[in-house]
Amino acid sequence: MTAAADLRALVAPPGSGALDGVVVLDITRVVAGPCCSMILADLGATVVKIEHPEELDYTRAFPPMMGGDRADGQTFSAFFTQFNRGKLGLTLDLGTDEGKQLLRDLVARADVLVENFRAGTMDRLGLGYDVLREVNPRLVYTALSGYGQTGPSRRKPAYDNSAQATGGLWSMNGSPDGPPTRVGTIIGDLSATLYGVVGTLAALRHAERTGVGQLVDISQQDSVLSLTEHAVVTYTVEGKVTRPLGNDHPFVRPYGLFPCKDGFVFFGGYTDKFWTLACRIFGEPDLADDPRVDTMAKRFSDEAYDDVVQPAVERWFAHRTKAELEQLAGDDIPLSAVKDIAEVVHDPQIEARDMVVGVDHPTYGDLRMVGSPLKLSATPTHPRTLAPEPGEHTEQVLEALCGLGPDEVRGLRERGVLR
Repeated sequence: MTAAADLRALVAPPGSGALDGVVVLDITRVVAGPCCSMILADLGATVVKIEHPEELDYTRAFPPMMGGDRADGQTFSAFFTQFNRGKLGLTLDLGTDEGKQLLRDLVARADVLVENFRAGTMDRLGLGYDVLREVNPRLVYTALSGYGQTGPSRRKPAYDNSAQATGGLWSMNGSPDGPPTRVGTIIGDLSATLYGVVGTLAALRHAERTGVGQLVDISQQDSVLSLTEHAVVTYTVEGKVTRPLGNDHPFVRPYGLFPCKDGFVFFGGYTDKFWTLACRIFGEPDLADDPRVDTMAKRFSDEAYDDVVQPAVERWFAHRTKAELEQLAGDDIPLSAVKDIAEVVHDPQIEARDMVVGVDHPTYGDLRMVGSPLKLSATPTHPRTLAPEPGEHTEQVLEALCGLGPDEVRGLRERGVLR
């Protein structure tokens, strides 16, 4: 193997994807960084996941685990695979002089480096952006962290919950009469992931035009704050602090969660068009002309909503199942069953969009995981790939990108630089 482009063939169809030919060095762990580079891999980039030989990404031990019934006790993390699929595995001790030099050699052949250490960590290793851009002026250096590379909080340790707390989202979520409630997924990590991908692609485009890379500085706190919708302008304009509203919208009605015979549905028939259609569909066409609720502005008022709108919607839904309500709504009004993950996995729309994909592990069997929401007509994504074993592709990566032979790799292993 002599060319970097050949590396992609080890994990996915060669020559495929919008980012075909782009080489990404992934020095990340847990979710925000790994998911960022995983999306780039889905899009066709050649991604090399670099782990410390003795301190691997600890999500390799996160459940759910495959192979729990094996006699040899070996298991494989489906969690790790979902966020590290399509990558090549390399171990490298960046605390050694030889490890640092190998990373610089890799950077010389790379287009992107992604890291998610606390701000300043890579600088203390002598491998920060200012150093690596001297090695490769085209390098796009994407740094994802809790609070960003600047500011008084930059050195604070952070998790997803830190971002939800300090970005304002936690204070807005929950029921009006209860304590704030965290969003039920790692939205701090995943929002930073998505901004990391957007920033990386923008910087790549600039580097392709000019030959000059740049630092892409992504903060989880910043990313969460950007998701708070109207909260900032509501405060800066009106001086009002947004509080938890439960399943209600601050002013749009009807627009929320409603009970039905076998669960709950979302119904968003607040416009005049959708309200009129809903009244007709559910057998009360005259209600659309009721002077108490015959305009959207009237339906937004507390009195009209409490006295007329909410009772009507609850009356329509109480004796019908989720499936019956969705069938009645059809393509005419916005009504969706609130589905649990088991229902979502078997949803025909999810199936049609290839959003739960299967990949066969040679040891542990079939794994079904989230597919890619990026649907490109000419350069489709390739999410049906596995995550690497620790250092699985060390020889191939170091040969293709650094020109090292087997004897040199063996020596590095013996000295503990590689696993």
